[in-house]
Amino acid sequence: MRFSVNIPNFGDFADPRNVATVAAAAEQAGWDGLFVWDHVLHRRHAGRPFGDPWMLLTAAALATSRIRLGTLLTPVPRYRPQDLARRVATLDQLSGGRVTFAAGLGGPIEDEYRSFGDTTELRRLAERLDEGLGLLRRFWTGEPVDHRGPHYEVRDVALLPATVQRPGPPVWIGGFWPRRAPMRRAAQWDGAVPLFETARHGQAPDVQEVRDLAAYVRRHRTAGPEHPFELVLGGASSTDPAKARDVIGPLHDAGATWWDERHFETGPDLDRLGPVLHRTEAGPPAL
Repeated sequence: MRFSVNIPNFGDFADPRNVATVAAAAEQAGWDGLFVWDHVLHRRHAGRPFGDPWMLLTAAALATSRIRLGTLLTPVPRYRPQDLARRVATLDQLSGGRVTFAAGLGGPIEDEYRSFGDTTELRRLAERLDEGLGLLRRFWTGEPVDHRGPHYEVRDVALLPATVQRPGPPVWIGGFWPRRAPMRRAAQWDGAVPLFETARHGQAPDVQEVRDLAAYVRRHRTAGPEHPFELVLGGASSTDPAKARDVIGPLHDAGATWWDERHFETGPDLDRLGPVLHRTEAGPPAL
């Protein structure tokens, strides 16, 4: 099992220097990844500064040499695919092939889409997500792309440089369980990053729900065993090894391959450097 640190892209972490500090501490303490939120607007956290996640991850890449880096998660329908492909490829080049790309619809939908005059119709956003993901994978190869779809058109475009990772960075898909559609989408890619309607951000999910989700993904997985699949769960873990094992061990047995360390979204420490750095320096849970 691997372990990551999760931080928002607002508050203290709107400053790339603070993100670099946490990234360097995570690598030093033995964590395997650092993942950053991708919000342009979140009214629950209004009044705080927000940073561009790709600039934040650039700072993290320059401060590290080993850990995986990425967003959790990027709302693909909010971007133009060519712009997003360029940002991801540039970061993958800079980091030496350490990017993991997590994607979904994002949210809150009203904040991130309607506030800027975009649609909030979930079916249309899901169509843009699927079409956009297909284009990203093609753009990342550096080969010429021709495409005419319901939402995007590309005429003989090759975006260079290609990503270091081939055919591209691992793609994880997020969504709320027990909604089935996002997890069917995840089964076609490289991993699932589920949130749970019964568990708040920062709270470990119910083990039986994880078993049900893992079984559902396995039934819809078409790739063979040579293609690894990641199941990423998260919450706030104890620095007491026995307590951490009691929570994370059963989730690992249920199919989880990553534990993503998160502060409670409604708590006071979510976007504060001091508490996040303190937990990061304590190191990942020991199972």
